[in-house]
Amino acid sequence: MTEEGRSHPNVPGVDQSDRLVPVNLRQSGAPPVQMLISTRVRKSPFWHLSVEAGCWRATVYNRMYHPRGYVRPEEGGAMAEYEALVNRVTLWNVAVERQIRVRGPDAEAFVNRVITRDATKIQPMRGKYVIVCNEKGGILNDPVLLRLGRDEFWFSASDSDLLLWLQGVNVGLGHDVEIAELDVAPLQVQGPTSEAFMADLFGEEIRRLPYYGLFETTLAGCPVVVSQTGFSGEKGYEIFVRDATLAAEPVWYALRAHGALYGLRVIAPAHHRRIAAGILSWGQDMDTETSPFQVNLAYQVPRKKAADYIGRAALEAQRAEIDAGRFPFKLKLVGLTMGGRPVTDYAPDFWLIATPDGERVGYVTSPWWSPELQVNIALGYVPPALSAPDTALKVELPDIYADATGRPVDARVTEVPFRPSSHPGAREQAQAAGRDWAG
Repeated sequence: MTEEGRSHPNVPGVDQSDRLVPVNLRQSGAPPVQMLISTRVRKSPFWHLSVEAGCWRATVYNRMYHPRGYVRPEEGGAMAEYEALVNRVTLWNVAVERQIRVRGPDAEAFVNRVITRDATKIQPMRGKYVIVCNEKGGILNDPVLLRLGRDEFWFSASDSDLLLWLQGVNVGLGHDVEIAELDVAPLQVQGPTSEAFMADLFGEEIRRLPYYGLFETTLAGCPVVVSQTGFSGEKGYEIFVRDATLAAEPVWYALRAHGALYGLRVIAPAHHRRIAAGILSWGQDMDTETSPFQVNLAYQVPRKKAADYIGRAALEAQRAEIDAGRFPFKLKLVGLTMGGRPVTDYAPDFWLIATPDGERVGYVTSPWWSPELQVNIALGYVPPALSAPDTALKVELPDIYADATGRPVDARVTEVPFRPSSHPGAREQAQAAGRDWAG
């Protein structure tokens, strides 16, 4: 088959002809396979502490072991963790978000070249959610970018080899910068009572910290950087532990000891809440062959930016097509509500989406049950012609969630986010200002 006509052999009806590597749509389920723990994959400074806290399953993220479950299924599983997040305060080990520092006289110019948004507008001790694209406009990474100083930036990386990309790019650019991973590991403190919890630890300054604001402080005698950010849509913070190899235990135990006063629970990153907030997961909802225009990240592509950046020509050409009324991609990410029994754990496959008459046309990337909405919600790819809100579709759920064996459930396209976040994101702020891009 030619590259121009690629599709997945098991599901040829889902048009993936604009991809070189089709998404694997085989419905193989969750096989009884045990993860091998070996020295090929790194253990973070908090790994043993997560195991001590009850971590019973993990995945691999950024070549590190990533805790993905603390509460056992018989005790409520992921939905018990969700209950703690939306009602109290939770602690997450997210050391897999490797911290890559770009430092030097040309730091701002280099960073401005590799992100689509305008790095010159990020003030010291502030951050932004950004994307890094290749020359075709494909999303290589979607980090949180922190600016620690005039000549120092940290990329808090999502799940791809961002360090190698940044170092490789600068071989050609030759900017006067140092690009290296730091011995810095983040923890997240998320939930509606997180502000009071953090104010007790760090003082009233926390209450004045703006969204994506940063400050330097100490905890248990260890230096940390605190930001008001997170991967949940709830009120939350990140604590970036410096010299994490040495400071992991005192910081972790200080947080857990104080957390006893607040009913703090150690949980895995809450994908059910991030789906409700419309927060994307790299590798699951997007990858290097995905354009920001396909996944509700058009606001990350500025219409006005003085400096050139990698991917600009391709992204501006894509936007010109869209402005002319021609969507230049086979599939588009949308929000879905869908029937069936409550989806209360991670999906092992990209479940198939069909039209009401049964034609398979797309796939679900991120599904979960929403207790607040009392319905299953999901993100998924469908053809642009089927992406309008209220479009009726079907989803082929596995038997554990289907209403009846072999019978697809009803689904409907809906607006994203499904639930408002504690802080409106840059996308929502841009929309409120009447723009389709953020600064």
